[in-house]
Amino acid sequence: MRFTDKVIIVTGAAGGIGMAIARRFASEGARIVLADLDGDALKKAVPDIKKAGAPDVWPSICDVSNEQQVEATVKGAFDKFGRLDVIVNNAGLMQFKALDELTGDDWMRILNVDLMGAFYFTKHAFLTMKPGGCIVNVSSIHAIETEPLVAPYAAAKAAVLSLTRSSALEGKARGIRINAVLPGAIDTPMLWDNPNVKRGVEKIDKADVGRPEDVAATIAYLASDDAAFVQGAEIRVDGGRLDRL
Repeated sequence: MRFTDKVIIVTGAAGGIGMAIARRFASEGARIVLADLDGDALKKAVPDIKKAGAPDVWPSICDVSNEQQVEATVKGAFDKFGRLDVIVNNAGLMQFKALDELTGDDWMRILNVDLMGAFYFTKHAFLTMKPGGCIVNVSSIHAIETEPLVAPYAAAKAAVLSLTRSSALEGKARGIRINAVLPGAIDTPMLWDNPNVKRGVEKIDKADVGRPEDVAATIAYLASDDAAFVQGAEIRVDGGRLDRL
């Protein structure tokens, strides 16, 4: 198994894509730090991740937009397991609102979670992670092509790609690899609760809908030694949907 004895932090881990990512790493022998804002959901997730194969699981209640809580999660991983090998910046927030209705607070709420959360974890990885470590950022195809009512989300996910490129350049000298995945339409509540989808503004062909496990498999590859020469990459996981839009 590729991740035996390795320690993985997954943010936004209590459901959806984050849960699938945690399960995938668990199935390959990793010790998992589940980071999420929802403490109750985290408690429910722990048995699931242990059942998937993780020898150890630590749930860390963490608001990724709060640097102190991010630092505490990273420190906690070292305190409990003595090492940190991979961080997956998956936590994300989406809001549906017209541009002329958005406030500065609306923008900052999304940017603080979707962009600054990834930055805070990258910063504290750089301060603590040994050479051979890896970070995978979860962006979105909205970073490339988007739709109405999600301007802050699309902007934040585009910025995550820029952060990935910058941190990959600086991480190389530290022996830390940083890459990104761009999920498309994935079978999660975030997709089906999308008001654009519900109203038919965004048409979703079932053939274009992937599984959370598809994203998790790509992330596991990027975090593994199989991707040892992959640095600063942006991999779409959208079933080719973007090519047809």
